[in-house]
Amino acid sequence: MYQVGDVRITPVVEMATTSAIHWLLTDASAEQILQIPWLVPHYANEDGKVFMTIRSLVVESQGKTIVVDTCLGNDKPRAVKAWNMLQGPFIDDMTSAGFDPSAIDTVLCTHLHVDHVGWNTKLVDGDWVPTFPNARYLFTEAEWDYWSAQTEEEDVVLRSDSIQPVIDAGLVDLVPTDHKVTDEVWLEHTPGHTPGHVSVRIESQGQRGVITGDLAHHPAQLARPEWSSSYDVDVAGGIATRHSFFAGNADADVLVMGTHWEPCAGHIKTDGDVWKLEPFTG
Repeated sequence: MYQVGDVRITPVVEMATTSAIHWLLTDASAEQILQIPWLVPHYANEDGKVFMTIRSLVVESQGKTIVVDTCLGNDKPRAVKAWNMLQGPFIDDMTSAGFDPSAIDTVLCTHLHVDHVGWNTKLVDGDWVPTFPNARYLFTEAEWDYWSAQTEEEDVVLRSDSIQPVIDAGLVDLVPTDHKVTDEVWLEHTPGHTPGHVSVRIESQGQRGVITGDLAHHPAQLARPEWSSSYDVDVAGGIATRHSFFAGNADADVLVMGTHWEPCAGHIKTDGDVWKLEPFTG
């Protein structure tokens, strides 16, 4: 759990892995990872394999409980074998952490990729129903405009099982990329990975934090901001966003929480012409 002023942020993990990362960051071979010395032992092991997590971050602010991203979900057909037809305890884990799904006020998807929308819904008697029935689901207008027009089979399946059901239930608000959720929590447009991708800014009692979403999948990208994800829609835009984001949050008292980073949180420091991440130690 992390604290930014009066705001509490609780990670809820669905899946954690230690593996090679070149399937996602095609330039990041084990040899390249090991050329970034500060990654070991916090963010990678001595074999050049990296630590990554698929998680939600639950943000409590001014009486609202906000789930940022909803991971993969159970019972869903997915092209990635390790993600296909999962049967995991994520909702039980979230409930055990103190967050009953019926008590969630807001679900905020930083973007509409498969590992950020999965628990929007759950399978009940053969139908996909909202997992968080009393929440407003927030998607940015730019993100929905882009993905609603995609016709690839995987995109169609994703919309049908994880997005359209909450739209049909009347629970979705399409919001601008600078939308304010509370006085302490608002969106920041960080495009490149997807057109309407946002990060989540937090400021309370003079303290600052930010949840990255997928502008950087791994801390290695602080040292190599030119390393792009194989899923980036706009490669040049993503590189520009990383440079701007890292520079703008470096050497400042901003708690940066990486959606897929393990460990999750740290502080960005200037490291020559690029940056590094110092793990949060409490």
